[in-house]
Amino acid sequence: MHAYGLLMIEHRLIERMLMVIKTALSKIEFKHEIDPVFVDIAVDFIRVYADRTHHGKEEDILMRELRKKPLTPKDQVIMDDLIKEHILVRQTTALISNANDRYRGGDDIALIVIANNLKTLIEFFPRHIEKEDRNFYPASRAYFTDEEDQAMLAEFGELDRKMVYEKYKAVVEKLENQ
Repeated sequence: MHAYGLLMIEHRLIERMLMVIKTALSKIEFKHEIDPVFVDIAVDFIRVYADRTHHGKEEDILMRELRKKPLTPKDQVIMDDLIKEHILVRQTTALISNANDRYRGGDDIALIVIANNLKTLIEFFPRHIEKEDRNFYPASRAYFTDEEDQAMLAEFGELDRKMVYEKYKAVVEKLENQ
């Protein structure tokens, strides 16, 4: 498997979660309420899986290695745009999380913020994923030898193992401090 193949597999799971979020969004629009625990789960998925793990592979490994290569101006622009888009995901997710805290506290207006930002993610991710799958990954593959590609794939595995440990270490620490 190529390194970008694993990233594309991760995209398929993100797309599945987006469908779950889309279903929840339709319930918000119909019932004018949402389960704050579901929002916590969605935020956790976006933060840990989509951002820290998946975007972490892209930014901290793939893009780090691409910065060592003489990229074409077009490839450099795409990479820079993707980094900006990752920042947008982080900002949008923070807005959802903050609004969910307010919603739990009885702020009904926060439901609008949650709904609008979930909709932003639902609309954003398909375009972002397509840009990576169809343009960025195939173009980036041309910059690497098979050995470099396999080294990145191995590093992706290390990042996955580290994320699982960090995730559950944080869960235990949070529970200890309650």
